[in-house]
Amino acid sequence: MKKKLIVILALLITAIVIYKLTLKINLNRDYIIGQKLDSLNHVIVYYNGGVGYNSGRNTTSDGYNLGLKYQCVEFVKRYYYEYLHHKMPDSYGNAKDFFDNNVLDGELNTKRNLIQYSNSSASKPQINDLIVFKGSVFNPYGHVAIISNVSDSEIEIIQQNPGPYGKSRVTFNLKQLNNKWIIDDNKTLGWLHKK
Repeated sequence: MKKKLIVILALLITAIVIYKLTLKINLNRDYIIGQKLDSLNHVIVYYNGGVGYNSGRNTTSDGYNLGLKYQCVEFVKRYYYEYLHHKMPDSYGNAKDFFDNNVLDGELNTKRNLIQYSNSSASKPQINDLIVFKGSVFNPYGHVAIISNVSDSEIEIIQQNPGPYGKSRVTFNLKQLNNKWIIDDNKTLGWLHKK
């Protein structure tokens, strides 16, 4: 019994190590790290390889921290900085940290200086809003992206670092129920809007 337990434990540790390594290497040889994949309003989305890979910190000429190249956080902060001319008061944190659970729907998220909406809000998501996804067992850091298109039935997002085989643009169903807008995705925490 003890030997069987040791074998199971060894297999589990091996699986975790292999999984962690795949997050840091480029499994998709169709692209090279740093390659341009897409853009929104002339702000480029770059390929990152494994979701845990980074190419060092990206800062602006005035010293503002954009994040680790080419993580999802780096793209949304670069987009907000370059296109919307917005600096976040708290320039650090993981993707899921962009949504503050202590901020009520429609109130100011002071760490980001953006209005925060929960994923069930009277306010409809808008183009250029930042969308925040919670973490998971396989990605404890969460994910952030930019809403690039909105209709009454769906939203499109543009994202950086969705994984080696992920797409830069993805759509989600949008529905209105009891006068509240809901993005039909159980990982969506909410969205943030520049006032």
